[in-house]
Amino acid sequence: MRLRALLVACLLLVGVPAAAAASPTVSLLRDTELDSSALYFVSYDGLVNNESYQQDAILSYAGYQYATWYTADRSVVVARRKLPSGGWQKVVLPHKLTVNDSHNVISLGISPTDGRLHVAMDTHNTPVFYVKSEPGLVWSSAWSAARFGAVQRTLDGVDLGAITYPQFVVTPERRLQLSYRTGGSGNGTNELAEYDGTSWRKLGKWSSATGSWTAPNGVTSTTRNMYLHGLTYDRRGRLHAAFTWREGNAGVLCNSGGLTNHDTGYVYSDDRGRTWRSNTGNAVTTPVAVSQDLVVDPLDPNHGLMNQESQAVDSAGTPHVIISYVPGRFTQCVTSYAADRNRWARSFHLVRNANGSWTKREIPIPPNATGRTRIVFDRNDNAYLVMPYGRIVTASKASGWTDWTLVFDRPSMNVFGEVTVDSSRVTSEGVLSVFYQQRSTGTTPSPIRVADFRLG
Repeated sequence: MRLRALLVACLLLVGVPAAAAASPTVSLLRDTELDSSALYFVSYDGLVNNESYQQDAILSYAGYQYATWYTADRSVVVARRKLPSGGWQKVVLPHKLTVNDSHNVISLGISPTDGRLHVAMDTHNTPVFYVKSEPGLVWSSAWSAARFGAVQRTLDGVDLGAITYPQFVVTPERRLQLSYRTGGSGNGTNELAEYDGTSWRKLGKWSSATGSWTAPNGVTSTTRNMYLHGLTYDRRGRLHAAFTWREGNAGVLCNSGGLTNHDTGYVYSDDRGRTWRSNTGNAVTTPVAVSQDLVVDPLDPNHGLMNQESQAVDSAGTPHVIISYVPGRFTQCVTSYAADRNRWARSFHLVRNANGSWTKREIPIPPNATGRTRIVFDRNDNAYLVMPYGRIVTASKASGWTDWTLVFDRPSMNVFGEVTVDSSRVTSEGVLSVFYQQRSTGTTPSPIRVADFRLG
């Protein structure tokens, strides 16, 4: 990597743009089967085992990698292996998926203060199913189902009510937070709970479902929910949140076949999600309500804008966001959300500049899919996009993230739709693990696999 940096510097000295340097590459190290017959059904265009917004279905910590899924009989499986290439050891938890709904994903979290593995699962506007391990499990070589506690419908007695999208994130003080939504699509709020190594407590609602927003057609909506592209702490402890709003009133649309998502907004918090500030640094009233002051990339609700796509923060603390929608050059009115996105959707990279402005560039490789793309950074701040079907696109920091190049596309892997990735292993080892399920038909179970890529 030092040689590459020297090459880029020399090119700049002789007047050759950095973008002329080669884009980062990936090389496939191994592709491992975890389960030959994982649960399979298509719901909301996705699979319950592979929604890219899961945080996390696969993650690494203290020399082990963990993965989770529902197997053919609907049981919850949690597996781990010793890195870099140990065999997978599986345990089955005493819970089975209650409904065929792809929202009801499984999310894993690790609390560094006590070494527990936490599992939140099987919820879509219902009380969560929650399990935690014994303390110290993540540091121990012993691995068995007996080391996990009972299935709960609360967080150790802390009642969250009916929730959706449980996602774990670790604070700079090594506390574990759980992000979740209460309420429903078009009328819901984001909330946080926090585990200090001893007990859970609710931090409360930080986004608002109320307030008036008027669409270009003059129709006003008075309820919505904020869909997060992620919650990401940078090295300095700032919590970044990019998002889109979804309106509760379908009348804001030009056609009922569309989706009421609009605008990309951004806020950040320097006190672990207790209070928030806008892109300009101004304090924002909590819970955060709909406001054009928070918008960093305006877009009306008629372009099939994807919710919960992806964000990441580079080593300098700069937030990057991936969004996708149908650009106006194709249509100004999406009439069939899935069909129009498959045909016309394009992905865009948004990056916040040092002065607070944002730069937006279209990625020249179409997703050719309804689903979402994940972004991760290597240790040199090169960007890697993992698109639906397991396609990988890269851009170099040296180019200012402009030299987007398709570097991996293998249809023979038979990947269905969205995938999930282990971003923690990218940071620790320079290896990208892509967790995917192979395409099947109807409800016929199919294999779950992990592909490991060396980043270069």
